[in-house]
Amino acid sequence: MRSTFCKLGLVLSLFATHLCAQNTSAAPPPPSLTWEQVKDRFQNNNPTLLAGQLNIDELRAQEITAHLRPNPTVQFNFDQVDPFISGPAHGPFAYLLTTGTVSYLYERAHKRDLRLESAKKGTAIGVSQQQDLQRNLLFSLRSAFVQMLQAKAVYKVAQDNLEYYDHVLKISRDRYQGGDIAQIDLDRLELQRVQYESDLQTAEVNLRTAKIQLLMLLNDRTPVEQFDADGTFDFMDQLQSQDAYRHIAADVRPDLRAALQAVDKAQTDYKLAEANGSTDPTISFDVGRNPPIDAYIGVGVNIPLRIFDRNQGEKLRTKIDVTKNEKLRDAAQVQVLSDVDSAFAALNSNLILLRPYKEKYLQQATRVRDTVLFSYQHGGASLLDFLNVESEYRAVQLSYVNLIGSYLTAAAQMNLAVGQEVIP
Repeated sequence: MRSTFCKLGLVLSLFATHLCAQNTSAAPPPPSLTWEQVKDRFQNNNPTLLAGQLNIDELRAQEITAHLRPNPTVQFNFDQVDPFISGPAHGPFAYLLTTGTVSYLYERAHKRDLRLESAKKGTAIGVSQQQDLQRNLLFSLRSAFVQMLQAKAVYKVAQDNLEYYDHVLKISRDRYQGGDIAQIDLDRLELQRVQYESDLQTAEVNLRTAKIQLLMLLNDRTPVEQFDADGTFDFMDQLQSQDAYRHIAADVRPDLRAALQAVDKAQTDYKLAEANGSTDPTISFDVGRNPPIDAYIGVGVNIPLRIFDRNQGEKLRTKIDVTKNEKLRDAAQVQVLSDVDSAFAALNSNLILLRPYKEKYLQQATRVRDTVLFSYQHGGASLLDFLNVESEYRAVQLSYVNLIGSYLTAAAQMNLAVGQEVIP
């Protein structure tokens, strides 16, 4: 009986193992995220971007503070309480003097409106700076995305090269068994396989590192094995003119817009400083009782004499600040044009190198490799010739993949320079 139970347990264990193996093999691969999906996740999850959005909310809260009216002041006085027994007989509150006063600071020269205008312009600058932060972070995200696509392409090239070389080794072993090549030639071919294995392992590590970098920017805790992203790893041959990119950048670059808004805000701050140099009266209304007067009312006006402090320092500072921001605006305009010109030069340089690769070099490298392999297998070429050609083919393939990666990075740089996605 015990033996029967042991056999039954063994059968159930093997059946469970088989089911687990089927489930594992049937597990679907992780879904690949597109660039738009990656960008949406980034905008929803990146902590730096979310913190910048909270800064805008703080600026809008400051608008409320800037537009608040001064609080009125209420004052109550109880005077001439006489608890001492002297003179004619009287109670302690017989001569009580009571006074109630309400006072209010009246702000002149549109100070409140100017404060609100300055706060709103500060919020507008904050919005532009947040867009500029997003522009720079999106460049980092796009670079990480391109790096991952490039790592996947390099991994695919390394995998294809190893599979092709394994096919060559199989044929070479058959030739060795038939006495067509020497043992030393077969050994040299098998030793060369180490290079292709090394390429594949390096490509796998680089791909994993690129995924980790992308996950960090997305603030995503997904395991690396369950994360993947994919997109078009190719180049677009046609570009707009350099002047077209310049005009777009001048219209949409958020840092340039923030510089222009800073000049406008500085001018408003100067007007506010001028207004703060004016005199604000305090108007008061009081009601009281002053025996033998049963009740009275009064009105008062308190006007500070601005003889010494007329806000001279703040007026001068804000006036200088206008000039300073105008200089910063000019510098931002020059920087925008410089960024566009540099990005265009890098992009065009990559295209100049990529065109002959796609039109000629890739086909030539494949044709030369296949021709020399055929010649080597039929005794028309030496082993050294085949190994050299195989190395050249591998170098051309990797160069092409790296050039596409450089082009896509330069395209991201152009999008950064222009301020919007002009090259998908």
